[in-house]
Amino acid sequence: MARSRHRTTRRLWLWRWRANPLRRRSDIVEGWLLLAVGVLAVALGAFVGAATAHGVERNLNERRAERHPVSAVLTEDAPTTVSATAGTGGQVWAEVRWTAADGSPRTGSARVEPGTGGGATVRVWLDRHGNVVPAPLDRDGAEAQGVALGTATAVGTAVTVSCLGWVVHGRAERRRMAQWDREWARVGPQWGQRTG
Repeated sequence: MARSRHRTTRRLWLWRWRANPLRRRSDIVEGWLLLAVGVLAVALGAFVGAATAHGVERNLNERRAERHPVSAVLTEDAPTTVSATAGTGGQVWAEVRWTAADGSPRTGSARVEPGTGGGATVRVWLDRHGNVVPAPLDRDGAEAQGVALGTATAVGTAVTVSCLGWVVHGRAERRRMAQWDREWARVGPQWGQRTG
């Protein structure tokens, strides 16, 4: 019984391509359209997702290569509590001083652990212009972020293509129903005069 149900389901699913005297040209077009939308959604989603993941990883790796750590000294005691506006990471902003590559002294604000005392040595990250920047993601973090954004982009692309396919399918369905109404308006009155 299960085999019969499986065979019936397959026949129903493939009815648009099977030879059938009731099959219309629009049924064949609709079948190919649905197949093309499915293949395009998967292929385009995979391509866009992989390209996004690769681009994100490359961008984060380039950022990491442009940043370098330096030792800095706190010029004041860091606050002991993290404010709501300080952001995530459990760190606070404090004034630090370091020596630039050309030997000149520099100062700026950097994130440090709460309660760190003035005069303590901390590590800060600088960009190629010598400005304090957030610490870059390591290679594993960049890969994880690339995979996450690539997956989200792939799913979004596949859903978008599928939705566009269903919009086209809906328009074709409305057109087919309008055609059916016209045919019924032409043929229906001939059947209405019969009595049993």
